[in-house]
Amino acid sequence: MTGFVEAARREKLAELVKRGVAPFAYRFDRSGSVAEALEHLQEDAPTVHRLAGRLILLRSMGKTTFGHIEDRSGKIQVYFKVDTVGAEQYEVVKLLDLGDVVGVEGPLFRTKTGEVTVRVERFTLLTKSLRPLPLGKEDAEGKRHGELSDPELRARQRYAHLAVDREARERFQLRARVVGYIRKFLDARGYLEVETPVLQPVYGGASARPFITHYEALDRDVYLRIADELYLKRCIVGGLENVYEIGHDFRNEGMDRFHNPEFTMAEWYEAYADYEVMLQGTEEMLSGMVQDLFGATTLERHGATLDFKRPFARKDYYALVRETAGIDLTSATDAELREALKRREVANIDRLTRTKLIDEVFKTYAEPTLVQPTFVLDYPIALSPLAKVKRGDPNKVERWELFIQKREIANAFSELNDPEEQKGRFNQQARFRDAGDDDAQVPDEDFIRALEYGMPPTGGVGLGVDRLQMILADQSHIRDVILFPMLRPE
Repeated sequence: MTGFVEAARREKLAELVKRGVAPFAYRFDRSGSVAEALEHLQEDAPTVHRLAGRLILLRSMGKTTFGHIEDRSGKIQVYFKVDTVGAEQYEVVKLLDLGDVVGVEGPLFRTKTGEVTVRVERFTLLTKSLRPLPLGKEDAEGKRHGELSDPELRARQRYAHLAVDREARERFQLRARVVGYIRKFLDARGYLEVETPVLQPVYGGASARPFITHYEALDRDVYLRIADELYLKRCIVGGLENVYEIGHDFRNEGMDRFHNPEFTMAEWYEAYADYEVMLQGTEEMLSGMVQDLFGATTLERHGATLDFKRPFARKDYYALVRETAGIDLTSATDAELREALKRREVANIDRLTRTKLIDEVFKTYAEPTLVQPTFVLDYPIALSPLAKVKRGDPNKVERWELFIQKREIANAFSELNDPEEQKGRFNQQARFRDAGDDDAQVPDEDFIRALEYGMPPTGGVGLGVDRLQMILADQSHIRDVILFPMLRPE
C-alpha cells in the first residue's frame, strides 16, 4: 500500500514539473509564525499574513478546499477557493498532499464554526513530500495516533516522529531550555564555559569502558572521553578557577532504559570549594530550574509527587545500606555481601570484587528507596578514586550523589588534589584491573604532573542531563529524551 501511495505522489510531482511548478523552493519570506498571526488577529481590519508550514489536513469540496498547516508555533486552517486563487492555481491545489510544505498569503477570518482561517489569495508549493507521513487520526484532545506507536520506530525515524507529534517537539524544546538554564545559572555565578578534548590519549574521570579509535596521523589508538573531569581540573590548576562544560561523553556499555552509549553531561568545578559548597549550588540550581520551567517546585511524575523545594533530603551512605539491606559495611564480609545479593537474585556475582559487591548492594537495596530528591553522602573510599578522604574518617571520602526517582542524577566530590595520594589511588585501580575489573580507572601520568604544579582545594559536580530530562519531561526511557539515540540495527 505504501508503495502505491508513493508512486501516486511521484506522478503528482511529474505533473507539477510539467505545469512549470518548482516542487522544491529556495526560500519563502514569512510575515511571522502561526502563533503570532493568531495573536494579532484583527477582524475589523484584516491584515494580510504570509505563513508557511506543513499540510497536516486537507479536504476538497469541489471548488473549495480546506486544510491545516502547522509550523513550530502551532497550526491554522487555510481556505483555498477557485475564485480567489484562480483556476490555474487551483489545479495545483489538487496536486497537494498531506506532508507537503506550502507558503500561503491572505487575510484571516472566522468560519461559521468560529475557527480562525487564512483566506488564501496566493500560495507557493515549497516542498513536495514524496513519502506519506504517519499522521494517523486525531482524537478529541488533538493527539494523533498513527503508525509511530512503536517507541523504537519513533526513535529510529525521529524526523517523522517530530513532524507529526507536537508533544515530542515540545519535549525537545524543553530539553533546550533545561540546558539553557544550566548555562545561565553557571554564567551568572562567574563560571567560564570551556571545551575539552573528546578524543583523548588516556581516558579517565569515571569507571567505565571506553570506545577506541585509531588516529592515523600519529599511528596510535585514542579514546572517546568517558568524562570531562580530568581536563576540567587541569583548567583549575591553570588558574581559570571556576569552569564548566556541557558536552557529550561516551561509554562502551550496554543500552537500557537509563543508559545510552553517547550521553550529555554538565560538569562544573569551583576552586576553593568543597562538596558541601557544590551541594548547596546544585540544590539551588535544580530547585530554581523546576520553579522557572514549571511555575512550582512540585512535579507529578510516574505516580509520585516530587518536591524540589530546598533543602533536599540528606542521607549517609553507610546508614542507608544498614537501613535497607541490614548490612554494616564497616564489618561485613564478602560472603555476607554475596548472600545479600543472592536474596535479591542478582546474577553473576561470584567473581565480583569487594568494591563491586558494595556497589551492587547499594544499587539493589538502597537506590529503589530514593524517590524524592535526596543527597547520599560520604561513600567508601574504594568507590571514589578521585575524591578527598572525609575529614575525621579515613575509610570514607567526601562525595555525594543526588538521586531522584530511584536513579543517580548527579555526582560530586571534594576533589583530591594531593598528587602522591592520587598516584596511590591510580595504582590501586590498576590492581583492580589486574583482578578483572575492566571498568577500573587507568593511571594518567599527565594529570599527576598537573597536580604536582598545585591544584587549589576544589569542588566538582557532574550532572546527567539526559536522566534529568527524563524526570522533567516525564519519560521512562532515555531514548525518548535523546533526539537520535543509539539503536540496534534494523
